[in-house]
Amino acid sequence: MFGRIAQRYDLANHLLSGGADFLWRRRAAKMIEGWRPKHVLDLATGSGDLALALQRRLPEATIVAADFSPEMLEVARRKGVRETVLADALRLPFADGSFDCVTVAFGLRNMADWNLALREMARVLRSGGHLLVLDFSMPVGTLRPGYRFYLHRCLPLLASIVTGQKEAYDYLAGSIEKFPTGDEMIRLIEENGFALGAARPLTGGIATIYTAGKSGNR
Repeated sequence: MFGRIAQRYDLANHLLSGGADFLWRRRAAKMIEGWRPKHVLDLATGSGDLALALQRRLPEATIVAADFSPEMLEVARRKGVRETVLADALRLPFADGSFDCVTVAFGLRNMADWNLALREMARVLRSGGHLLVLDFSMPVGTLRPGYRFYLHRCLPLLASIVTGQKEAYDYLAGSIEKFPTGDEMIRLIEENGFALGAARPLTGGIATIYTAGKSGNR
């Protein structure tokens, strides 16, 4: 599915989010810059937007962009992502403690086993390393009904116009509603090798940044 939409993936993301995805990734990259990591793994990198933002903010760091879609990685390389790896997030081809920071933007939700994916992220993190997860979430309050209408009625139609692949986006609304958010997501993260989880809602809760440290390290 991701291979079919790879060539128009960026255009769809930017239009369907109203450009907010630029701001979300910029916020995430700024937070990661403050951790001063030397080696960063960007999982489910897709077309490489977060990896590129990290390359700009951390020019001396090694940014490894991993994805299981070769078509997506080809787009990322054309855009300037320097180091890409074809990899399954549930079976990462990296040694224990290889990275100072692991990031995943809009990808954990699509993985077949969230628990296993998080445990793999913890495994490849060094002692004292950081995790950052950026993904969609469901807003609360008055914004929620309108957002649900957009997700279920408007987004698949707009996506079909932009990408020609409506079925590739039909799953999106349901996946967002089923994905853990807030305290539930923090518990999921902390049950799989991390500690000190925190959530930072963005744009009224349409997206959220989750951060945590490797369990047992303060």
